[in-house]
Amino acid sequence: MTSFDFDRQITRLGSHSVKWDGLASRFGAHAVGALPMWVADMEFEAPPVVNDALRAAVEHGVHGYYGDPSDYLAAIKGWMQRRHGWSIEESWILTTAGIVNGVNLAIQAFCRPGDGVILQQPIYHPFAPAVRNNGCHVVGNLLAYRDGRYEMDLDGLANAVDAKTRMLILCSPHNPAGRVWTKAELEALANFCMERDILIVSDEIHHDLVFDGPHTVMADISPEIAAHTITFTSSSKTFNLAGGHTGNAIISDPSLRRRFQRQMERCGMMASNRFGYLMATAAYAGGDEWLDALLVYLKGNRDFIDRQVAERLPGVTSVKLDATYLSWLDFSGTGMEDAEIIRRFEHDAKVICNHGASFGPGGARFMRLNFACPRAMVEDAMDRIAGAFSDLQ
Repeated sequence: MTSFDFDRQITRLGSHSVKWDGLASRFGAHAVGALPMWVADMEFEAPPVVNDALRAAVEHGVHGYYGDPSDYLAAIKGWMQRRHGWSIEESWILTTAGIVNGVNLAIQAFCRPGDGVILQQPIYHPFAPAVRNNGCHVVGNLLAYRDGRYEMDLDGLANAVDAKTRMLILCSPHNPAGRVWTKAELEALANFCMERDILIVSDEIHHDLVFDGPHTVMADISPEIAAHTITFTSSSKTFNLAGGHTGNAIISDPSLRRRFQRQMERCGMMASNRFGYLMATAAYAGGDEWLDALLVYLKGNRDFIDRQVAERLPGVTSVKLDATYLSWLDFSGTGMEDAEIIRRFEHDAKVICNHGASFGPGGARFMRLNFACPRAMVEDAMDRIAGAFSDLQ
């Protein structure tokens, strides 16, 4: 087995990194020199096969429009079959400029202003603005949080929807809760939606980053569910390729696919990022070994954080994480409010994380910490955080 050096620390300052550059303008002067453990990209080099593909493209030297996506589509199809047991057709795949772009397109294609879109909150923070920016309203459905674990509340959802509820945006695995939903949970949710003619938009971008599973593809449960589902996936989180802005809308139903494609055409989406295609193709065709090694390393980071929280941060809970590389830390047991928690992180510890409240209702007094980085960085962060909350010990 090839060895991949995930312990190597790579300097990203000055590399036009959203995560590292411009922290002061985003968070304030106190963020200068802080450890950025917020936005969801990794501190690791992409798989060698990806960088080899990019080097070959640069050496060729001509960077015109991308065409003939046959190897790209075949690589996606092969990956879904190999890693998820999901048999798809190449004709089902439409390419978007990432998942957020795709979700906005779906709202535009299938909803009208004034319609309701279900979000099971707390949830990935760009989804609520996507709903509102397209003239719709959020139908909020709080996830049930019991004993450090999240569950769906279908009874609560039944009371929240009405005749103008058109869509459910599902996060599977869930972000920020890290839940891998069981097949039974997904099937119950799908039946709920189909009975009410609610379209399922399933964000499965973290489906490759599962520690405790298995992950169930919503559209693969049954042909009936597939006919009511649009599935979004991407190589971006799996292989640290977010800068490629390339995602997949996988839609088996011809009518849904035509409507989605028509909205893409209305938005002038006739071509995509050449380098995004090249990176995704290489990763899906040859990135298995790298991902297998990555998952082992990430699980070690996850477990280290869980131990540190349990041993050094009384009143704090590290929510059990089935998937993703984003710890969801619950500070509600400390009795502190958001402003104090954030102050201690950013001013005292100098660790920048995503504020839980940004994920909507249910997120207050949580922090989301990105541990897709060398173990030494995780150790440094936990020492800093423990020091900032030393009065709890």
